[in-house]
Amino acid sequence: MTKDRKKDHLLGALDLLILRVLSTKPNHGYGIARRIEQISSEVLSVQQGSLYPALHRLEKKAFIQSEWRTGETSKPIRTYTLTSAGEAYLADEISNWELFSAAVNVIIKEA
Repeated sequence: MTKDRKKDHLLGALDLLILRVLSTKPNHGYGIARRIEQISSEVLSVQQGSLYPALHRLEKKAFIQSEWRTGETSKPIRTYTLTSAGEAYLADEISNWELFSAAVNVIIKEA
């Protein structure tokens, strides 16, 4: 898969992936991006230019909240946490994604 195709697929699911990562524990931006890469066996790579606008968008919708904390190097880092509204939205989006991906898989196999 080319880098551009990976990016296009990732952008369509980025909010879902961010919320899913945050459903396990609060994390900072770099940690979220790194976790997505780890879980996907390095297939998906989230760039800062996509990640931070998505985090701001999710925070504006009240699906996540952020706070400044002191990091391991004593520097302040912004940590993101999933809200109860975000949990409900995530559950709905997972259901929608499963329906969507199942339909795409059927078409790929049958067409």
